[in-house]
Amino acid sequence: MSMKKLLAQVRKADQLYSLIEENDRIAVGLSGGKDSSLLLYTLYLYHFLYENTYHKSFEFIGIHLNLNFGEEDIKPLLDWFSQYPIEIHCEDSKIADILKLNLHNERIDCSLCSTLKKGAVIRSAKALGCNKVAFAHHADDAIETLFMNMIYGGRIATFDPKMYLDHSDTTFIRPFCMSFESDIANVGRKLEIPVIRSGCPNDGFTKRQDIKEMLHRLYHEYPQAKENFLLSLYNKDKLNLYMQKLDPKI
Repeated sequence: MSMKKLLAQVRKADQLYSLIEENDRIAVGLSGGKDSSLLLYTLYLYHFLYENTYHKSFEFIGIHLNLNFGEEDIKPLLDWFSQYPIEIHCEDSKIADILKLNLHNERIDCSLCSTLKKGAVIRSAKALGCNKVAFAHHADDAIETLFMNMIYGGRIATFDPKMYLDHSDTTFIRPFCMSFESDIANVGRKLEIPVIRSGCPNDGFTKRQDIKEMLHRLYHEYPQAKENFLLSLYNKDKLNLYMQKLDPKI
């Protein structure tokens, strides 16, 4: 996997879902993990491609939210990014304290954590003049979310590549929605981008991790399933579910 191919996937996602528009100011949620760090760097490169292809421009910044689990050192990542003219803001938070006060079955509530992080990044983005927030959720995340919703929620649904949040007047985008985690990790390793651990005690011990491992076993048995699962998320002409056959009078 090359950086050129990753940029092509971001461009495909942008063309399919109009993720980026002229004069956007986009805040990238920079967790310190491999996905979000590479997303910020990818948008740095993509803005040159965007200008050359469409003769239009957009701005982007990184926002790192310190969750305060106590084991995080963002300096190596900031040092890596210092070689590029990329604006990065580091914001403090009390999210870890809030989560510890709201444990679910004596464990950190992942859903609450996600909500708190998203809200905090959006508030910072608005304060910094951004109209969009980009998170590095990728194709594997989308497939895992699909299976989690089917298994635990009885519904066929995953997240949207682009979503407008009216309560904050912010558009939420996922430029890596057409990219697989293994490809992102491969490019990140080639670039030697430092990976910063959050210190969250739930890392590796979640329902999502269980689904990830289940899918890994399935892909080993049926290698073609991975690409086909992604295709099924946007292959709208082939959608055929019971709900389409319901009597309209019901």
